[in-house]
Amino acid sequence: MAIKIFIDQGHNPSGHNMGAEGFGLREQDITYQVGVYLADLLRRDGRFEVRLSRNSPEEILGTSNASSLRERVYMANSWPADYFISIHANSNENPNINGTECYVYQSYTQAYFLAQHIVLGIVARVGTRDNGVRTNPSLYVLRRTTMPSVLVELAYLSNPEDAELLMDKQYAFADGIYRGMLRYFGLGMAE
Repeated sequence: MAIKIFIDQGHNPSGHNMGAEGFGLREQDITYQVGVYLADLLRRDGRFEVRLSRNSPEEILGTSNASSLRERVYMANSWPADYFISIHANSNENPNINGTECYVYQSYTQAYFLAQHIVLGIVARVGTRDNGVRTNPSLYVLRRTTMPSVLVELAYLSNPEDAELLMDKQYAFADGIYRGMLRYFGLGMAE
C-alpha cells in the first residue's frame, strides 16, 4: 500500500500568512516550488501517494493566519495522510546565521527520526549547514496534525549564501528531502 504524504507549502502568495523575504526572494514562492518538485519525485515513485496544500502558485488558504494553518492541518487529517511535511524558508536578524533545520513536536518519535534523515538528505544534496532537529510543540501544524509531522526550514533567506541556494537549487532541496525520506523508510531509489 502506498505511503500517503501530505506536503504543506508554507505560507500564502498574498494577503494573510505571507512568509519571510530576503534578497528579492519570497518564502511562499520557494516553498510552493520545492513542494511541487517534491510531489513530482514522490508521484514518480509508485510507493507514495501525495497531496499538496497549494496546487497553484496563486492559491490562498484560509481567510486569516489562524484559518490558513487550520485548513492545512484539516486537509492532512481528513485525508488521512500517513506523514505531514511542511516546507519553509528561515530568516534571522543576524545575516550570518545559515543552514537547514527541522522542527518536530517531540524528540525521539517517528517524526524526529524522519526529520533527522530529511536534514541529512538536504545537507548532502545542497551543501547547507546541518543545524539538526529541534522540538517546538507550540507550532500549530505540528501540534494539531494526527500523523508524524515535520516542519522543514530549508535554509535562511536572510543569509546571502543560503539565499543563493534557495534561488538556484530548489529542485536539489526537494531531491534532498526525497532521498532523506527514502532512507527513513528503508527504501532504495525508484527505478
